[in-house]
Amino acid sequence: MRKFYVLVFCVLAASDYLEAQSYMGFTSDNYSGVNAVTLNPANITDSPYKLDIHLAGISAFASNDYFGVNVFDALKSGYNFSSAPTQSPSNNNRGAGNFDVLGPSLLFNLNANSTLAIFTRGRLFFNADDISGASISSINNDTTGDFNIDEDRFNSLGNAWTEFGLAYARTILNNKQNKLKGGISLKYLKGQGSAYAFGEDFSITYDADGTDLGGGETTGRIASSGTLNYGRFEEFDADNYNYESPSNSSGYGIDFGLTYDWNPNGFSGNGVNDYKLRIGLSVTDIGFVNYKDGIREAYGINNAGESEADFDDAESLGEFLNEFYVLGGSGIGYKIDLPSALHVNLDWNLNSKFFINVNTDVSLISKTRITANRITNTVSLTPRYQSKWFSFYVPLSVVQRNGLRLGAGLRAGPLYIGSGSIISALASDNNQHADVYAGLKIPIYKNTPKDTDEDGIIDKKDNCPKEFGPLENNGCPWGDKDEDGILDHEDTCPDEVGPIENKGCPWKDTDGDGILDKDDNCIEEAGTIPNNGCPEGEVTEEIQKTLNAFAKTILFDSGTSMIKTESNQVLGEIIAILNEYPSAGFTIEGHTDSVGKETSNFVLSEARANAVKDFLVSNGIDSNRLLTVGYGESKPIFSNKTSYGRSRNRRVEINLID
Repeated sequence: MRKFYVLVFCVLAASDYLEAQSYMGFTSDNYSGVNAVTLNPANITDSPYKLDIHLAGISAFASNDYFGVNVFDALKSGYNFSSAPTQSPSNNNRGAGNFDVLGPSLLFNLNANSTLAIFTRGRLFFNADDISGASISSINNDTTGDFNIDEDRFNSLGNAWTEFGLAYARTILNNKQNKLKGGISLKYLKGQGSAYAFGEDFSITYDADGTDLGGGETTGRIASSGTLNYGRFEEFDADNYNYESPSNSSGYGIDFGLTYDWNPNGFSGNGVNDYKLRIGLSVTDIGFVNYKDGIREAYGINNAGESEADFDDAESLGEFLNEFYVLGGSGIGYKIDLPSALHVNLDWNLNSKFFINVNTDVSLISKTRITANRITNTVSLTPRYQSKWFSFYVPLSVVQRNGLRLGAGLRAGPLYIGSGSIISALASDNNQHADVYAGLKIPIYKNTPKDTDEDGIIDKKDNCPKEFGPLENNGCPWGDKDEDGILDHEDTCPDEVGPIENKGCPWKDTDGDGILDKDDNCIEEAGTIPNNGCPEGEVTEEIQKTLNAFAKTILFDSGTSMIKTESNQVLGEIIAILNEYPSAGFTIEGHTDSVGKETSNFVLSEARANAVKDFLVSNGIDSNRLLTVGYGESKPIFSNKTSYGRSRNRRVEINLID
């Protein structure tokens, strides 16, 4: 009795539902062939195979969130699987188990745009929910022979079936940069057996010595309460029968999907790696298996105590329930829903052999459905190296309620093998999950055109078949004819040296004034550098008179070269005129009257000319445009005999240099 419950609850105490993907990592490979039909039937078209003959493959999975082991310790002799594992009881421990066998299957191309696949598949799902960790601990406790099971609510389901499927996929749209493909799988299902149980306010108390058999002998006593719903296929309760497939259990299923390929450079026609980004969307396992002769029973199990001997003597659990408990209702026939799921897949082609795949699996089955298989919601990231005869993948997945898993897998010719969790399992001291897959096939590749330089452009369309180059340059690498550091496809003037800021073209000088157009404010008119390439007007006689009229009003302190502040305004007028003729040169001449020594007057006149120059230069006039000279009293313009004449001789003149 105790061994029976230990077996049941060790199986039930487990992780969330069922793993989302079989063959994790391998199904992301563009060389997975007919195996791709399990995730998205649209993926089988546009494959590299002329014919893919799948012989056999199996993906197995088991998990629990109650017991955890160190894999290396568990492999040692003498390891006690009852007491050595870590235990993580909770109010809702869950359980899962899964076998997925892909049997003899065949993929072949009907034409360039459509593909057909015929496949066989055997699947076994088991899941259980809301199992109390306290119940498992009680059963697993070797201190006493007694135990107690107390569950507010629990449910469990096992289902096995085979599939005979036909998948068709074709290319719907194919233009320069976009490709859309669709696929559908129709499946005939044959039920191979199922059983389910769910209960509410379910309690069992087992007293190992509770029943006195007389003569000093005792046996166990089972006290129970609550309700139990129990369903199974018709021969499940048979004693020592040779297994036969249930005769009246069948159903139908359907999968469908789409994939969209995008290549900004256009498709080269090289098939399997001929995209930059692939987006896949699919829905799988819509359908059910109908066990038409299945047995459904509901019991009230309120009983103060039954002998363990009665349980052991019963030919089946059903017989024991019918004999000692109250049958509240029964019926014939039930349906088990398939684990319907939505899959979203992104595949990024880094280059011709390295890819990153992101896949999301979401269950479409309500958690309230008792007679239904369901998957775990999962997100996976899988980097992979992929080539014709060898691929390698490292899937990293985040699984609802189970956290991170890291695995590895490979394909080598006809063999594929891997696991979605082997690395994380080996690295953990509390591993609660294990999965593995392996298979064998006979791949027959298409006679694909040769691509010597592996640039995605077949040799007969490649102008440079031995040099890697882009499609837009007909398979040739971009050159740099003018050697200006700008590749020809980005160089507007590939035959002329030019800077990158002018798109590889030399700067022009349209008006030939020696000033490049980019710096010339008057591109069509020859000009001067000081005037930003624009022509300057001539300094007319009228302008010259105006300059000198202003210059003669510049005032100095008597006997010094200090300019009086009241002269600043007229100096500003002079600066404005000089700025209008930026390439013209001028002489600043200083003059004095005849008062004082001639040598002193010469020095003073020169100092005053330099004072004016310094003022102009400090206000932005180029010093190279200005010359200074002092004439002293040597060039009077009025008589020095009168006060008025002397005042007019004390002057500064600004004259154009011819």
